[in-house]
Amino acid sequence: MKIAIASGKGGTGKTFLSTNLSAFLSETEPVVLIDLDVEEPNTGLFIKGDLIKTENVFKPVPEWDRTNCTLCGKCQSVCNFHAVLKVKDAIMVFPELCHSCYACSELCPEGSLPMKNEKIGIINHYKYKELDHVEGKLDIGQEQAVPLIALTNDFPASHLQKVIKICDCPPGTACPAVESVKDADLVILTAEPTPFGLHDLKLMVKSLIILKKKFAVVINKWGVGNDDTLRYCENMNIPVIAKINNDRRIAEEYSTGNLVYDKFDFVRSELEKIKKYITDSGALI
Repeated sequence: MKIAIASGKGGTGKTFLSTNLSAFLSETEPVVLIDLDVEEPNTGLFIKGDLIKTENVFKPVPEWDRTNCTLCGKCQSVCNFHAVLKVKDAIMVFPELCHSCYACSELCPEGSLPMKNEKIGIINHYKYKELDHVEGKLDIGQEQAVPLIALTNDFPASHLQKVIKICDCPPGTACPAVESVKDADLVILTAEPTPFGLHDLKLMVKSLIILKKKFAVVINKWGVGNDDTLRYCENMNIPVIAKINNDRRIAEEYSTGNLVYDKFDFVRSELEKIKKYITDSGALI
């Protein structure tokens, strides 16, 4: 069962919710926390586990072999991403633009574009008490997060027993966010009760409706702004499964890298509500 923690914008509390919810659920359930925000993973600031394994991650990209190349230009014409370019007496390859579709390599008449592996990042596996923690880290200079997100998301299936996956997703509604939620059984959206938060929540709701995903909302920093976000959810029949109060004590603990679910009863009670919703959804059996 995969539960994605997502939002329409950054700073709404995705990492706050995913880290505390994962640690809370791991007290009674087999859970793995997966940080899919591979361009800036930060769950490790709060889940300080022991490193179990590190894997290098690669993506296949074409490499030009001039030996038999006739410079016919077919490779350029079949590449939809402008990653291959014929210039005078050479073929140029731009790995940052390559989507590893194999079109240029497979359709080259002379086999002059064999695929090679290029390192794009790493996947780390940690153990924190009873919680497994997996994070992907994209190498500096790499343009595409989606391939690493997909491989990080698949890591638990081949390395861990059957567990509940809690995914800390990248913000927004672009390709990385879509890749992170596309196979989720349940998406929990964190939202702020502010005009800006509501605007971006609406964008994410539209995306999830198109993707036909089941989703619910947790309102974070409840008590600031107004109740427009709550009214919007009510009008749209979107379940609001928890409201976490805006409290300076949470900010103080969080700013020092501490989990708070075991320090404040009002946070734990809201996580209990989320657990009940997940249980009723069939994730916890």
